[in-house]
Amino acid sequence: MNYVIDKAAPASAYMQLYTQLRRDIVVGNPPRGEKLPSKRLLAEELGVSLATVEHAYALLADEGYIESRERSGYYAAFGGQLRQETPLPAVQAVQSSAAAPEDFPFSVLARIMRRVLSDYDRRILVKSPGSGCTELRACLAAYVQRSRGLTVSPEQIVVGSGAEYLYSLIVQLFGRDTVFALEDPCYVRIRQVYEANGGICAALPMGEDGIVSAALKDCGAGVLHVTPFNSYPSRITASATKRHEYAAWARAHDSFIVEDDYDAEFSSVTKHIDTICSLAPERVIYLNTFSRTFAPSMRTAYMVLPEALLPKYREKLGFYSCTVPVFDQYVLAEFINSGELERYINRRRRKLRQQKKEST
Repeated sequence: MNYVIDKAAPASAYMQLYTQLRRDIVVGNPPRGEKLPSKRLLAEELGVSLATVEHAYALLADEGYIESRERSGYYAAFGGQLRQETPLPAVQAVQSSAAAPEDFPFSVLARIMRRVLSDYDRRILVKSPGSGCTELRACLAAYVQRSRGLTVSPEQIVVGSGAEYLYSLIVQLFGRDTVFALEDPCYVRIRQVYEANGGICAALPMGEDGIVSAALKDCGAGVLHVTPFNSYPSRITASATKRHEYAAWARAHDSFIVEDDYDAEFSSVTKHIDTICSLAPERVIYLNTFSRTFAPSMRTAYMVLPEALLPKYREKLGFYSCTVPVFDQYVLAEFINSGELERYINRRRRKLRQQKKEST
């Protein structure tokens, strides 16, 4: 392996190494199953610390590009198929509930609310644009760039009162004659909302790293709805191979993907896990909610539409009013712009990482 770390580059050394390793693994060098150099050997060859290589390897493992084998090292895990990709045993799909953790910075939120009342004055009485306030959509465009590596414009963002509301808009956007393929099992509200709006749902069985390939290939769906980071209730995280497979499927079948990125901010290692949207931005509707990262009572979610779908959205659904109160939108925008949301997420991530370490 021939890698170079540029100490003058703006990117950190571990991110440079991660990017170069990922690039080679994706093209099959090394192929799936082949062992990677030891962390100590790679650190010596590159003239970097062992911690730098450990961080890059941990990130690749967290994303599913490599796997760690006890007392053996790291091996490429991208490409090809699992030796036996069979559906997992049935898991009862129950509804989940969540409450804001005790360490949520409520005093900070209260201060921001008071500031919004003072600074925005009568602007909180003005009706929101249909897709959401300009301030919040601009804030979200910058946020997904920082947190998920997605380059989008504020015009691509639609704000709504919870993920379920946005699911209903998606059905109306594509039409009731569209087949919506869902993970089986999936969060029950997804199926309920699609079917309540007249959508045709097809259940695709889950394997150990995502939807079984044969089921996806033959599903004939126009839209695939997936929760690739932490699918509920199976708790399966789609591997890097599977995420690339989803993107390739959408392109090959002229179909679209709804990437429901719920809970992805709480990856135990990093916030830079590849999204399917980053792999096929022209084919993916990226969707997320603040129910987990902010509070369940903050009924605010957003979706990022591919640019090619914007004219269709405006024609069919542009008449809708935004369902999130203007005051809530301004508060959320200020909470994000102040850096408080990401500080809170980082604290939660460190806590989860510590809990994971203590349980192993």
